[in-house]
Amino acid sequence: MIPSAFEYLQEIAGRSGRVAVFLDYDGTLTPIVSQPEDAWLSDSMQQTLRELAARVPVAILSGRDLDDVRKRVEIDDIVYAGSHGFDIAGPRGLRKQVATEFLPKLEMAEKELHEAPDGIPGARVERKHFSIAVHYRNVRENDVPKVERAVGEVAARHCELRRINGKKVYELLPAIDWDKGKAVIWLLETLGLESRSGGIRPIYIGDDSTDEDAFRALDQRGIGILVTEQSQPTAARYSLRDPAEVERFLRALTARLRAAEL
Repeated sequence: MIPSAFEYLQEIAGRSGRVAVFLDYDGTLTPIVSQPEDAWLSDSMQQTLRELAARVPVAILSGRDLDDVRKRVEIDDIVYAGSHGFDIAGPRGLRKQVATEFLPKLEMAEKELHEAPDGIPGARVERKHFSIAVHYRNVRENDVPKVERAVGEVAARHCELRRINGKKVYELLPAIDWDKGKAVIWLLETLGLESRSGGIRPIYIGDDSTDEDAFRALDQRGIGILVTEQSQPTAARYSLRDPAEVERFLRALTARLRAAEL
């Protein structure tokens, strides 16, 4: 098991306290729940994020739609990236959408996916702007291979799309070289966070396989923190157990940043 981020808070924050914090949403800021629409940010986590964002740049990168994650967090002056980084918006007119030319392909695949898992109890198709998710968290274990086969058949007919596997979800996205890692690097460069004197250390906290792209992208230039209670292969350097521990860590980080200002 990789070491706890709590044990290395001083090293993670650095002596200067010049950091930028990038966060996943589901499983990181909120617990994983059986119905994704029920995953709302707690008041205490929202306040923690507000206090952190008052001191350092903060961005939230989610597989959710941009408008969905922004509505759930409701904090101005931070950056939001929906659809695994394909749809980015932030203060002062920051805006980027990747692979808009693939939207008609996604519409075609969506129609097929709505038909494919038909008859599999608990399977749920969710269309996002730049992806299509097929959730199987509420599917009986014996029926999961049927869901995977159905998604695989649709994916095979649409070579312009690629399949990714998340926690109890299969998802189809545009088959281009773009992911959360590319989005984080783009944000660092676009926001000028690497060109300032001394530079800013990026910290990325996430729990899912799509967050591994960001961990790898920041391997030589920042810190990756995996949210997990189990030992597993990861490109992250440190870990936190669950969203509750993420909140405590962010509070401790904010307190350290506040002390550095004195």
